[in-house]
Amino acid sequence: MRRSRMTAYVTSFFLAAALALTGATTAQASQEAAATGYVALGDSYSSGVGAGSYISSSGDCKRSTAAYPYLWAAANSPSSFNFAACSGARTGDVLANQLSPLGSGTGLVSISVGGNDAGFADVMTTCVLQSDSACVARVNTAKAYVDSTLPGQLDSVYSAISTRAPSAEVVVMGYPRFYKLNGSCLAGLSETERAAINGAADHLNNTIAKRAADHGFTFGDVRQTFTGHEICSGSAWLHSVNWLNIGESYHPTAAGQSGGYLPVFDAVA
Repeated sequence: MRRSRMTAYVTSFFLAAALALTGATTAQASQEAAATGYVALGDSYSSGVGAGSYISSSGDCKRSTAAYPYLWAAANSPSSFNFAACSGARTGDVLANQLSPLGSGTGLVSISVGGNDAGFADVMTTCVLQSDSACVARVNTAKAYVDSTLPGQLDSVYSAISTRAPSAEVVVMGYPRFYKLNGSCLAGLSETERAAINGAADHLNNTIAKRAADHGFTFGDVRQTFTGHEICSGSAWLHSVNWLNIGESYHPTAAGQSGGYLPVFDAVA
């Protein structure tokens, strides 16, 4: 009789444990299944500046229906889509203004950020309007910032994303090289300036990729898809200087979003 009671007790214990474990597993699976929303964060390369077809309600953020986040959402129908990327955004802007859509139901996040922190606009203005030496000096200043200060700023953004959206896969998108060296451009920046700008893009991408990897995020490297489509290539997917619409200068065209950014994001997402 004692053995029978003991056997029944042990059986009940393991059955209860199995049911509890199954319940926990089911709850976890349900939570993961629910985490299918997509949130697009970041700067103008994610909002789609330069691609046209801007959503009127996005105002100065210039979110485009031709931008890779919008194209991906249209093709994949996530359970929800929050397009928070905004033209001109720095890491601090992402932290202050873009993270509210993130939550337990967020299954995918994309972000491009860091170029504005490093002084992208000022670098390009200096290189377009001033001498080779001034351009190279400004690029070196930007690279020093990328080495000394940007990693900590990226860490703050990436940590905040993980905290707010713990179930999300996070894809950090990089930036293209701007110029095809020894290309078809007959005027404009010198080869020295073009090479310096390309080197800065590589430097920035390498830093972003390292910080993304350290947070367990995926880095989307678009340099390969833009190869052959840089400025001076004869088939550019990037705007050169546009004096009539200066804000679109050095940003991807609609073809750059669909042909340069979307395939990379699609492959890793």
